[in-house]
Amino acid sequence: MTKAQGSASPQGGHAKNDQTTQGRSPSSANGIGPGFDAGQTASWQTPRANTGPVPSFASRLTLSFVLVAVMTAALLVAVLAIVWESQFQFYTRTNMQNLVTNIANSLSIAYEENGGWTEQTLAAAAAASSQVTDVGIQVLNADSVIVYDDTWATGTDAAPLGTPSVSLAPVDPDSLVRANITDDGVKVGEVRVWAFGSDALLTKSDAAFRQNSYGAIAGAAGAAVVLACVMGVFVSKSLTRPIKKITTTARAINNGDLTARTHLTGDDELGQLGETFDDMATTLEGDLKMEHRLTSDVAHELRTPLMAMLVNVEAMQDGVLPADDEHLALVASEVRRLSRLVDAMLRLSRIENGTTQMNPRATCMAVLVGDIVEAQEQLFEDQGLDLKLLVKAPDSELYCNVDQDTMKQVVVNLLSNAMRYTPEGGHVLVTVGRDGKDVAVSVKDTGIGIAEEDLPRVFSRFWRSDASRERVSGGLGVGLALVKEIVNKHGGFVGVESELGNGTTFTVHIPATREPRHHTGHAQEPSSTIKS
Repeated sequence: MTKAQGSASPQGGHAKNDQTTQGRSPSSANGIGPGFDAGQTASWQTPRANTGPVPSFASRLTLSFVLVAVMTAALLVAVLAIVWESQFQFYTRTNMQNLVTNIANSLSIAYEENGGWTEQTLAAAAAASSQVTDVGIQVLNADSVIVYDDTWATGTDAAPLGTPSVSLAPVDPDSLVRANITDDGVKVGEVRVWAFGSDALLTKSDAAFRQNSYGAIAGAAGAAVVLACVMGVFVSKSLTRPIKKITTTARAINNGDLTARTHLTGDDELGQLGETFDDMATTLEGDLKMEHRLTSDVAHELRTPLMAMLVNVEAMQDGVLPADDEHLALVASEVRRLSRLVDAMLRLSRIENGTTQMNPRATCMAVLVGDIVEAQEQLFEDQGLDLKLLVKAPDSELYCNVDQDTMKQVVVNLLSNAMRYTPEGGHVLVTVGRDGKDVAVSVKDTGIGIAEEDLPRVFSRFWRSDASRERVSGGLGVGLALVKEIVNKHGGFVGVESELGNGTTFTVHIPATREPRHHTGHAQEPSSTIKS
């Protein structure tokens, strides 16, 4: 059912604005010209032109994966450059320090055995130098005079071992490590060790290890980027596939195919989105069909009394029928019927739009329904029907926050519907009681009943299970739709049960509330009470 949008305004309520905006320039229409209050501005612009191809969601998602992988690799390299590199240098310096300590210990032993810096003592340094080819060794005596340097050229047989030449030892003290040579605890010299071709004390094996480590990291980063591309493609496709499906379905619905559905299901967000979209499409299809049917029904309902009036008036004008009270009364009857239809539609529209003023207050439903039943008893008796009221709970448990005027209209509409469809000699029972947290008001008749397939449509506008019977009896087909809207506004719901040929029961459920403290009436006993 399509609901009217907006709200009803008093007659002529917009006349002033309509007159002041006609014939004015754009500047005055924006509130700049005379006759406008400050703040009455408006703006409008043309749609933005398509400036070129826009990257798809899938490509942007894939690019996001790649950027994440690149940033992760860059972060890893930065961490290695700052943390791992310093730790590695500490490791290599520690190894070099252990090496120079071992050489110093060997020279201390040789110094003590040979009684000083003899050729045999320096031979121990040469032996240590031959074991580590990528490390330089330099020995100084107690006076800091270099007595051995394995970077010197080898002397002749006449020349002592380690004849002075040009030394390749680094000048920067941080590029080498030292250890003292002692004899009985007295420093007799010093050993210096450095790595050839490196200011960071890195041997060739250490440098190769570092290079291989960075190569492995670069390879891992490249593999991560490639993997991110592959994952981005698969993930983007899995994400965009349902989105494209929803877009295609929405485009089909926009082009008029109201039967198009995504058929997406699942527990994740995309599955729920697809299910919600399909539910929305189904509701939209039903609303549009109801709108078309409503337009047709309204036209038919208005056409029937209008044609009856037109035929009678033309017949009286042509002299075919006399313009007497009988024929004028017939015209007046159709006018009243048309007026009732328009009033009912207006009330329904106001209820739907929320323009009907509601004044909810704590009301005992047993008292409200009882007053209506008492007022309707004579009318039912004139129709040959038996009307009874059954109260199944104490008054204190039957309070609801309701607008009394509209709730009376609900009960009256249900009673009128029961009277219309119940043949003479039938019974109508009105029951007021509790159903869980709700107060339940039911109207049960012994009328013609409603077919099972028609039950979902009983609250639709202009729907009739027996159109000819209801039209003869004066029904408009709007009463139950009005009942549904009023009950919805009160936070309740209405249900219907029926058996074809055996009667129908309408039950209204309204959330119960507490009895107001100022209420001085006596609570009814829990035992069932029947009023007839």
